[in-house]
Amino acid sequence: MPLIECPECQNEVSDLSLKCPSCGVQLREPKRTFLGKVMKWGFIIFNVVMIAWMASFGEHVTDVSEGASSGAEEVGMAIGAGLGTGLIMMVWLVGDVVLGLFVLFTRPKS
Repeated sequence: MPLIECPECQNEVSDLSLKCPSCGVQLREPKRTFLGKVMKWGFIIFNVVMIAWMASFGEHVTDVSEGASSGAEEVGMAIGAGLGTGLIMMVWLVGDVVLGLFVLFTRPKS
C-alpha cells in the first residue's frame, strides 16, 4: 500500500484513503460498487417504465370510453379506470420504496 502526500497538510496518507486522517480533506470521491450501479439504473429504468405504463393506460382508457353507448357503460368504465389507475400507482409506490431502499443501502460510503 503506497503512501501519497496530502495536498493540504503534506502528511503521508494511504493511497486508498478517501479523506486525510489528520486534516480531513477529501482525497478522492467514493465510488459505487457494481451492485450499487445496477440498483441505481434499475430504479431509473423502473420509473421510466412506470411512466410509459401510466401514459399508455391513459390512452387506452380514453379510446375505450369513446365507444360507450349508455350511461351505465360510462360509469363502469370510469370505475374500472379508477381501479386500474390505483393499481398502477400502488405498484409504482411499492416498487419505488423497495428499489429506493436498495439504492440507499448500496450507495458509496464516505
